Amino acid sequence: MNEVLEKIQKIGIVPVVVLDDAKDAAPLAKALCEGGLPCAEVTFRTAAAEESIRIMAKEFPEMLVGAGTVLTTEQVDRAVNAGAKFIVSPGLNPTVVKYCVDKGIPVTPGTSNPSDVEMAISLGLDVVKFFPAEQAGGINMIKAMAAPYTQMKFMPTGGINAKNINSYLAFDKILACGGSWMVKKDLVAAGEFDKIRDLTKEAVQTMLGFELAHIGINCDSETEAEKTADAFDGLFGFTKKVGNSSVFAGTAVEAMKSKGLGSKGHIAVATNSVVRAKNYLEMMGYKFNEESAKFKGDKMTAIYLADEIGGFAVHLVQK
Repeated sequence: MNEVLEKIQKIGIVPVVVLDDAKDAAPLAKALCEGGLPCAEVTFRTAAAEESIRIMAKEFPEMLVGAGTVLTTEQVDRAVNAGAKFIVSPGLNPTVVKYCVDKGIPVTPGTSNPSDVEMAISLGLDVVKFFPAEQAGGINMIKAMAAPYTQMKFMPTGGINAKNINSYLAFDKILACGGSWMVKKDLVAAGEFDKIRDLTKEAVQTMLGFELAHIGINCDSETEAEKTADAFDGLFGFTKKVGNSSVFAGTAVEAMKSKGLGSKGHIAVATNSVVRAKNYLEMMGYKFNEESAKFKGDKMTAIYLADEIGGFAVHLVQK
């Protein structure tokens, strides 16, 4: 997969932006970055799109800025010259796709049926847009289409919102989702960029779904671990379950048979995607203990933060 598309996969949500005035490009980009989504698909259906891409790409180099609603090769050139890192189109135009492929420009054309997907495969693509997602059958349609095309990933756009995004992202063939609910035109026109930032933060938190999974207590021995678990079982009915390296009391308390990471123990925080959560927290400046990462196949399922909090090591764990 192309490096740009891999980065989009880690971000998870691509804000689909319509700008009528290029003066809004910089404050909007700032709001998206501060909200945790350093990415934007600027639709090429307004006169301000080209200049908006140029401003975003120049003033916010950390952003992945792309062009959407690209219908011609001439628009591809204009978008890329302005700084667009990827191209998105509502449908599959073989001329536009081949032009991008030949120039090494990441492109995700719109598809809505198996014939479109087969055309994309013939043009050398392994990622396509699915549009309009909800109107074309939603996640159930994507799952049905994905079955025979095992190497293809999809980026659904159209009708995606905070209520249904996780039903899409839970499917491993979804690269990311395009959405506009955090960047509505009326908010942009009113200059309510603080609200856009807050809605973006909410979107990220909804996507990641952080929840406390359990607390691990460092014990000096197996005997102490069992005694600790017995106490929680006797007090609260948290059923004791003995494992190889620890003893659980229910699902919330883990008593370690020997001292593990963390001065006092560890705290496990569950998330919908360890990879996306790690990417988000790294953007915020947090570091990770890469040696602690655990995988299931090629999918990261757990990893510890580099620093303790209150004497506890903290790790992400896949829901």
